[in-house]
Amino acid sequence: MAVTQQLARISEECLAACRQSASASPDRDPQWDPSAYEVLDLDWAPALLKRVGEVAGLGEVHLDALRRATDGDTVLDLGFLNTHAHAIAPFGAAPTALGISQVACVSELLGQIDMPVLLAALPADDRDAGSLIGHVGDPITGGLRAYLLEHFNALRDFYLDAAERHLLVVLWWD
Repeated sequence: MAVTQQLARISEECLAACRQSASASPDRDPQWDPSAYEVLDLDWAPALLKRVGEVAGLGEVHLDALRRATDGDTVLDLGFLNTHAHAIAPFGAAPTALGISQVACVSELLGQIDMPVLLAALPADDRDAGSLIGHVGDPITGGLRAYLLEHFNALRDFYLDAAERHLLVVLWWD
């Protein structure tokens, strides 16, 4: 099974309940179980999307929003989600998150990014484009641009929904 980036939209109350469960449980189980609807699997797209932004000359404010959307922030204490036996990120760095106001800001800025224009700035050949942005694996079924556009659109829509519903976003690699 490949390790991929996961994002979950959750309420502050849900996060508090998980923190309380971990605190009360003898084995520190946070009872973390977001519904499938609230989870987005970004596969390995985050690094490639950020690199597209860098190569295509995306402005720093929007590039920073893309980074925050896929890297999260360490301001919220999520250590209770990374406790042995119940860690949600057993294969990578500790989980990160964006709070409600950060989600709203990131959502607005992602909505201003014209990904087709950024993708058009890449070399026409997928192998050359992939090499430029750091994709070193086999060719992507359906093409590199389609893969990146699909994942960017999913990310943008995920954050828009989270912002509209005043949810925070937790990020981890699993």
